[in-house]
Amino acid sequence: MTIDVMFPYYGDVAMMKAAVSSILAQEDRDFRLTIVDDGYPDETLPAYFQGLIDSDDRVRYYRNDTNLGANGNYKKCLSLVEHDVVVVMGADDIMLPNYIGTIRKAFDNPEVSIVQPGVEVIDENGTVYLPLGDKVKDRLRRMVVGGSELAILSGEPIAESLITGDWLYFPSVAWRAKAILKHDFREQYNVVQDIALAMDIIMDGGKMLVTDTVCFQYRRHRESDSSVRALDGRRFVEERAFFDECARDFAALGWTKAARAARLHVTSRLNALVLTPKVVQKRMWPGLKKLLAHSVRP
Repeated sequence: MTIDVMFPYYGDVAMMKAAVSSILAQEDRDFRLTIVDDGYPDETLPAYFQGLIDSDDRVRYYRNDTNLGANGNYKKCLSLVEHDVVVVMGADDIMLPNYIGTIRKAFDNPEVSIVQPGVEVIDENGTVYLPLGDKVKDRLRRMVVGGSELAILSGEPIAESLITGDWLYFPSVAWRAKAILKHDFREQYNVVQDIALAMDIIMDGGKMLVTDTVCFQYRRHRESDSSVRALDGRRFVEERAFFDECARDFAALGWTKAARAARLHVTSRLNALVLTPKVVQKRMWPGLKKLLAHSVRP
């Protein structure tokens, strides 16, 4: 079973090269790497990508004629999927050498549509650390999987857990191709498109395998833990729309606990409150209004 590693790229060149190197260094070599460059302006890149293609026939490279943006480039990647399992890799993250092998073993179960492996968080220098937000994510994950090192989850329990607090690490998640291609990324979202995709698959009966086996390093920059979209409020406006949509969808399925969790969206509210001092410091007053509204609105 060849695994499709889709690699949407736009950003730091050195980190991108480190990410690519980590993919090509996998112990399990039955994968195909597809790089989709969203037009990053660096004149050294054509030679670098050509060198990859010349030295390894598992590598494909495409460059978009116009910049599609993150969501558009994710959708472009999915249009190029050809194998049964796919991962949409982050261009600044690191696959540990056992990643592909861990994912392959997880998908031996034909009922599994989504796999969340064990993840370490690293900073911009590659140092492993655990910010507060990731401590919360770890706690939420452990609450739903219990003490098991491997769990298969489905239905309302996993929906309620993820809508309470999204503990997935999207670039590390692997997907059954037929599930991800059936649902695709929702066009209206640019921040929550990953969790929206997972929810669509879960609501359609898909099962998620969660394993403690650490095989991926997710990069979180210490100086940019709070993105511009969060500080100016755009992230929370989008999250609110998503939560409202989920509340309606869950209610229609009879998932009353999940619907209630969607309406409460506790961790999202707390995140907005935590960011308010930084917004005040930066005098981003329109953003402050949106953060406060998100925190207290029923």
